[in-house]
Amino acid sequence: MTRLFSYCIPIDDGAAPNPFWGTCTLAICKPAIRRIAKAGDWIVGTGSVNSPIGDISGRVVYAMKVTEVMSLAQYDTHARRHLPGKIPSWFNKDPRRRLGDAIYDFSSNPPRIRRSVHGEKNRTRDLRGRNVLLSSHFYYFGDHPVPLPAALLPIIKQGSGHRSSANAPYIAPFLKWIASLGLEPNRLHGTPQYRLFRDQGELNV
Repeated sequence: MTRLFSYCIPIDDGAAPNPFWGTCTLAICKPAIRRIAKAGDWIVGTGSVNSPIGDISGRVVYAMKVTEVMSLAQYDTHARRHLPGKIPSWFNKDPRRRLGDAIYDFSSNPPRIRRSVHGEKNRTRDLRGRNVLLSSHFYYFGDHPVPLPAALLPIIKQGSGHRSSANAPYIAPFLKWIASLGLEPNRLHGTPQYRLFRDQGELNV
């Protein structure tokens, strides 16, 4: 059965989720969702009252249908072979490369942390999620979040944590609404709200 996970994104910086290179991925943060979500489930990130662009509560920052689930180790191998842009390259002039979410290098044991937006203090929480969620069917709005209709506002989860089982009555209405927007999936309809690297490159590709 399809589930709808929803949570509030306090800082949308392009790393979690990482919407670049044609595949939206959730590889860091939200460990509880990453542990239990399955292919076919939907993940919805809504805006924060205190986002970098103001109060955007009640708006969707991104929505992704999970099309594949990999362990963190499998994702490291997959990124090396098929999604090299997801491997962080901290000094790259392209900010998308610096925001890569394949942070953990499993060629060593324990895995080494590549220089990236996360560091050693994030290790335990990141690895606790076990999995990476990948999507080839997603909508990313970033700094142009889309308001939810009134009937879907109950899916919003402000603060920490997430909603899932309580969202069951809203799955079909949500899918109907997101389709009704008539937007092309798998592309950026906005840029990250928090620009870590304002002086270099473009993120809206």
